[in-house]
Amino acid sequence: MDLGGSFLLLVTGPSGAGKTSLYEGLLAEDERLGFSVSCTTRAPRRGEVEGRDYYFITREDFERRRDSGDFVEWAEVHGNLYGTLIAEVERVAQSGGIPALDIDVQGGVQVISRFQDDVCSIFVFPPSWEVLEQRLRGRGTDDEEAVARRLANARHETSQAGVYRYWIVNDDLGRAQDDLRAVIRAETLRSRRAPGPPIS
Repeated sequence: MDLGGSFLLLVTGPSGAGKTSLYEGLLAEDERLGFSVSCTTRAPRRGEVEGRDYYFITREDFERRRDSGDFVEWAEVHGNLYGTLIAEVERVAQSGGIPALDIDVQGGVQVISRFQDDVCSIFVFPPSWEVLEQRLRGRGTDDEEAVARRLANARHETSQAGVYRYWIVNDDLGRAQDDLRAVIRAETLRSRRAPGPPIS
């Protein structure tokens, strides 16, 4: 897959850590960032829009695309399939942008393994387990069993945080967004991203 000299921006963390909220403001202010819309087999939540938040497809269609090699990564999370389309990433990269991935931890580990130094990987932590539970319950979209499953999965997912290059604790959204801006700035200034020395 051709990234056109760009890099992948990967922001992930356990469900409820607030990774999507981190992205929202930055996508609006930084025209270089292009959100890569993922596919999922789960039903849309209230307010979600097809083609903006996800591509909502059937399990059969997802499995067909997976078997055809259409995904950069894919994973089964909470009983549903999620995946990032190669075509989505290339769409952003070929326009000169930075593909921004908002995916789960399983998929993130796959992306890091596949792209290595071409991915800027960030793991988002909640400030505490208590706050994470409050956020999950506050959504009002899951029953007790689903909340318990997400909390159990979150503890496993945080054990994989050491694979990621940067860590951000989302205890204050504004401060966490400032941290994310700093990470993106640092990545764009890496010498390997430049076509050559500015002077010689």
